Amino acid sequence: MPPEATAPVADHAVEGLDALDAPPEQPRRRKGLVRSVLAPIGALVVFVVAWQALWAAAIWPEYQLPAPIAVWEQVWKVTQTGQVWEFLWVSVHRAIIGFLISVAVATPLGLLLAKVAIVRAAIGPVISGLQSLPSVAWVPAAVLWFGTTDAAIYTVVLLGAVPSIANGLVAGIDQIPPILPRVGKVLGAGRVDAARYILLPAALPGYLAGLKQGWAFSWRSLMAAELIATSPQLGFGLGQYLHNGMSLSDMSMVMAGILLIFLVGVGIELLLFRPLERAVLRARGLSGSL
Repeated sequence: MPPEATAPVADHAVEGLDALDAPPEQPRRRKGLVRSVLAPIGALVVFVVAWQALWAAAIWPEYQLPAPIAVWEQVWKVTQTGQVWEFLWVSVHRAIIGFLISVAVATPLGLLLAKVAIVRAAIGPVISGLQSLPSVAWVPAAVLWFGTTDAAIYTVVLLGAVPSIANGLVAGIDQIPPILPRVGKVLGAGRVDAARYILLPAALPGYLAGLKQGWAFSWRSLMAAELIATSPQLGFGLGQYLHNGMSLSDMSMVMAGILLIFLVGVGIELLLFRPLERAVLRARGLSGSL
């Protein structure tokens, strides 16, 4: 058979293999929409319906389990008066500043732990122990050290976030193939250039996981600090709002505060960390795991 006759068959076979490797874009987008939008909405609806059913069954008294509409009325009340923006500004800007300081401290610390054996042996167990220590345990000490000031709040946030970020970076560096740092050394990269151009990019998935956990710890630590260290000089944040609900024995106010805290955490995850994670995984050809 002439070679010309076999060419179309070969081309068709290649196209078929490409089609297997690259599924149609439309079904994938539709599936992604269902997974990222409709599934959470459906879960929320189920949760609210179950909550309403439990409230209607009157298993617990009203002061322990308010109706969903009562909680929504509390959220609407602080939104109408504009107070919610004050709560969010006071808490979120503190959490972001504390998180950024934590990143600035934890990144060089993680590099030292990963690459300097004596440092890892000396303080590695301490960092891991701090990660497992509840952040709320630091609030009384921070208040005694700095009083009810912003310095006490940021101390609690840093002690909560730094160990998670540092350990995430160490885990990421530990998983780097040894050939990469060797190649960098052969090409003349110094310690700073090796960290900037080799270690951090190669360890990015583990580092990003540490950043996500560090943000979660920052947010939790901040709420714990605001709940306990209440003072007019600290402003009125979400933690103070939650504390006031507890002081007034107003469960709908407490639930509204919990809802607002939850929405901030989910919002940061969806708007910042989820896109970053997708970009990193796609850059490494792992988009199928998203």
